[in-house]
Amino acid sequence: DVAGLTPCSESKAYNKLERKELKTLEKRLKKYEPGSAPYLALQATKERTQNRFKNYAKAGLLCGNDGLPHLISDPGLALRFNHAGEVFIPTFGFLYVAGYIGHVGRQYIIKSKEDAKPTDKEIILDVPLALQLAFQGWAWPLAAIQEL
Repeated sequence: DVAGLTPCSESKAYNKLERKELKTLEKRLKKYEPGSAPYLALQATKERTQNRFKNYAKAGLLCGNDGLPHLISDPGLALRFNHAGEVFIPTFGFLYVAGYIGHVGRQYIIKSKEDAKPTDKEIILDVPLALQLAFQGWAWPLAAIQEL
C-alpha cells in the first residue's frame, strides 16, 4: 500500500471494473449477428480491453479505491517504490519541449533583430528562418550550456 494505492493486480476494485467493462461489451455483442461488422468491431474492442487491463496489472501500476490506475507524482515515493519512470520521464519530456520552444523562439527574435524592420518579422513570420532554427533547436541544451 503506497499512499492509499495498491497494485492493480491485487486490487478488488480494479478486477471489478474489468469485469464490468467486459460484461458491458458482452451485452452489446449479443445485439449483433456473429461475423457482422459491428460484432467484429466489438470483439476487437473486447480484446483490446482485456489486453489493456492485463498490461496494467503486469506493469505494476498502482490503483486507487476507484479501481483506476494512478501515478505517483511525489519523486521521493516514486523512487522508493520503483515508479520513477512515472514521474521523471514526463517531467524531463516537458522540460525539454518547453526549453526547445523557448530557445528556438529566442533565437528567432535575436535573428529578426538583425533585419532592417525587425517588428515586421515578429508580425509576419519568416518561415524559412523559423524552420531553419527549429531544425537546429533540437540540441538546445548544448547551446544553453555554451551560452553560460
